[in-house]
Amino acid sequence: MQSIKRLILLSILSLTVVLSGCSDPYIAQIKGQTPVTEQRIAQLGDALANGQVRNANLINQYAAKVLQLKPDLHPLIAEFKKDASIQGPMYLALLDRVNTVKNQPQMFADNQAIYQELMNIYQAADPVLYSDALSDPLNVLADMSDGALPRINSQNKAQSLIDNNAQDFGVGSQLVGNPSYGQWQTNSSGMSFWAWYGMYSMMGNMFGGNRIYYDSWGRNRGYSYYNDYGRSRYTSPSNLRKQNQVETRTRKSFANKNQKFTSTYNKNRSGSSGLSKQSQHAQKIASKFRSNSSSKFSNKSKFANKSKYSSKPRFRKKRKSFISRGFRRRR
Repeated sequence: MQSIKRLILLSILSLTVVLSGCSDPYIAQIKGQTPVTEQRIAQLGDALANGQVRNANLINQYAAKVLQLKPDLHPLIAEFKKDASIQGPMYLALLDRVNTVKNQPQMFADNQAIYQELMNIYQAADPVLYSDALSDPLNVLADMSDGALPRINSQNKAQSLIDNNAQDFGVGSQLVGNPSYGQWQTNSSGMSFWAWYGMYSMMGNMFGGNRIYYDSWGRNRGYSYYNDYGRSRYTSPSNLRKQNQVETRTRKSFANKNQKFTSTYNKNRSGSSGLSKQSQHAQKIASKFRSNSSSKFSNKSKFANKSKYSSKPRFRKKRKSFISRGFRRRR
């Protein structure tokens, strides 16, 4: 009799689990969206390889010019040229994120968070949106040319600093805060500062830049595509969570001194020009993304400080190519 009761109980539990899974609409959405997102990343890879992403082409042109002007910067310039290819940190980050969805679903709080991440990756891999995102490393090359090359999709440096009442944090400041190029670290005094990855540290070493602290940067930063338009698409949930933690620590530190710290993302900086409709849409829903994603990602999970990117691109099949819209230059 006890065996029969136990069998009935197990059957009920199994049925409950099955019904629970069937009632979650995100399971089917994840199953359908995963290959579509993988395909979009492959299409982006083809567009980069075939020279059909506008700002990627300009990165190659700008890199060649800056190399002529400053041959001693060859290692740093070579690093920026990767942004125009499938070896660039932003492209590799998209691969890393989709692999996390597939292989580490436990890193997310629920299936809705997984589906939202797939949609964010899908939209980030749009060749037109991706071209806009490349305006940051492209404009770093422009600044490295000391005015010989104009910024693209952005005001010139002097005007941008004036319009935003911003501090000049030196060459490469457009990339500060972007997890594809560095990360926030905390010193023994509890202050967070920006640490570049690898070769990018040459910007601070060769251009005489001082260490950039989060509290100063957060209040006085200028315009960048990533921080003002692209953060909602080009940030993994784990990196978003880390950014929120840095901001929380900074706010608490200010509160202990009876001072107020306003979020660096509370107000968009001005200075963009000629951006796509996709970027305009991304900016409009950025606030919703930040609030939802930070709560949906598991607080118990831990990623390494730096993502381990695959050495070779995946999903490399020939697809229909995308041609990005042209952009007007603004001096």
